[in-house]
Amino acid sequence: MSGNVQLLNDTLAAAKSEGRAALIAYLPAGFPTVDGGIEAARAALDGGADVVEVGLPHSDPVLDGPVIQTADDIALRGGVKIADVMRTVREAHAATGKPILVMTYWNPIDRYGVERFTAELAEAGGAGCILPDLPVQESGLWREHADKHGLATVFVVAPSSRDARLAEITAAGSGFVYAASLMGVTGTRESVGAQAEDLVRRTRTTTGTPVCVGLGVSNAAQAAEVARFADGVIVGSAFVKRMLDAPDDAAGLAGVRALAAELAEGVRGKA
Repeated sequence: MSGNVQLLNDTLAAAKSEGRAALIAYLPAGFPTVDGGIEAARAALDGGADVVEVGLPHSDPVLDGPVIQTADDIALRGGVKIADVMRTVREAHAATGKPILVMTYWNPIDRYGVERFTAELAEAGGAGCILPDLPVQESGLWREHADKHGLATVFVVAPSSRDARLAEITAAGSGFVYAASLMGVTGTRESVGAQAEDLVRRTRTTTGTPVCVGLGVSNAAQAAEVARFADGVIVGSAFVKRMLDAPDDAAGLAGVRALAAELAEGVRGKA
């Protein structure tokens, strides 16, 4: 099953060979509905995203700001289940051939069962998982099963991470390293700033794995700024906001597609 993570690796390498950063979009499963979430993921990829992170909605999303919390609430009230997350991965990947990851807190996987979750994610064509709250030192069971099924394990590093800790995290991860651009929750920011550039620089001293930056990027100019120093630019809240602010689902999908196109220009330095 090594093809899943290999597709992610190849996609990031292809972007680098083009002299640009990859564009990674985040969208929650089940928002505004399960079918609507699948359409949104496809719209982001059709618009120019290279990779999509499918969020597994959580009732206590401690790292997420108000925009993603609102979307998660809508998805949870709609009854979204892990099976719907897997369906979102499967259909988005099948329709586009592009790498799809799941981003989730650890508790739902723990309850569902690590072996079951990794097997189903691989079977759905998923490329891996981003696990923002799983400590590296407690990740052995997850990594064993992820490796068995050819899934990437993406850990999150933050500006507060000390150099020794960065080395520990990057040694255990695969696919890419998710560099949180600032301390705090997800959401759009006026500036992504120097903290992110310093974090990428420090992280790169510990690993050859691509380093992708998330938290705060919302427009093409910011994407271009981050793309100068990162291997990938991760955008979530700005996509979700386009859908929340839209008068109807069709307008929301058009907004996602348009934002992906704008950001794709940004990561190519054309903003």
